[in-house]
Amino acid sequence: MGAQLRIYRQKIKSAQTTKKITRAMELISASRIQKAQTRMNAAAPYTKALTRAVTAVAVGSNVDHPLTTQTDKPRRAAVVVFTSDRGLAGAFSSQVLRETGELAEKLKDEGKEVVYYLVGRKSLSYFSFRQRKWERDWIGGTDRPEVETAREISDAVIAHFLKAYDEGGVDEIHLVYNRFVNLVSQVPSVLRLLPLEVVEADDDAPIPTGVEILPLYEFEPDGFEVLDSLLPVYIENRIFAAMLSSAAAEHAARQKAMKSATDNADKLIENYTRLANNARQSEITQQISEIVGGADALVSAK
Repeated sequence: MGAQLRIYRQKIKSAQTTKKITRAMELISASRIQKAQTRMNAAAPYTKALTRAVTAVAVGSNVDHPLTTQTDKPRRAAVVVFTSDRGLAGAFSSQVLRETGELAEKLKDEGKEVVYYLVGRKSLSYFSFRQRKWERDWIGGTDRPEVETAREISDAVIAHFLKAYDEGGVDEIHLVYNRFVNLVSQVPSVLRLLPLEVVEADDDAPIPTGVEILPLYEFEPDGFEVLDSLLPVYIENRIFAAMLSSAAAEHAARQKAMKSATDNADKLIENYTRLANNARQSEITQQISEIVGGADALVSAK
């Protein structure tokens, strides 16, 4: 009985140590979420203004640009996968990888070959373990994205997109990442980055409520040169926005996972404490029984 009591006490001590670690990680993630949200919100006005400018030029200039031209029969697509560098974040990376697999199956069913760009050690480990090929990878800094990384990814995918198919080029670029909704919800999302979709509105169609009407512009230099300057910046910004959203989602997922781990540690401590008390009570009862039995034996001997 004493050995069983020692085992329970060791388990309680181990659970208490685990609780301290998970609680500390929960608090760290909570503080980092605020910083990640601040960066994401600070970048939002620039993203909105840049999107408005690109939309105005693409619609108003009526020019064909390589980055907005849709291939008649796309035969190869690239998928940029955003995961985390570190674990202990619940299903954060696994749900992105699952969404990537579903997207790849859909593209293959459409007759397209799929190539991958990987961001984060988790995606790299996933593809390495399954011996799948990928074009390029970026690791480090997924919890605090840098503009330089977004620029490298943007330059790589644009160069790949502008290549001819026979030279290994791709016809489409897709992003797969976790979109930060709130502290509870992080949704795996798919965004077609290239070619850009410019939807022409029907002149006779009613204008939906809340939709902004863009004014007519005259461009100097011409619309093609303006698009040629704006589109790479726009693509870089969209990638950076996806990285910022993914970083905020990672911290939120890790905080939620660590809170769940802390709660589980509390339950373990409570259960093992109850078992230890029962074992201690049984040990005391046995000792009392032995004492009473010995006393009875002495009385009977007299």
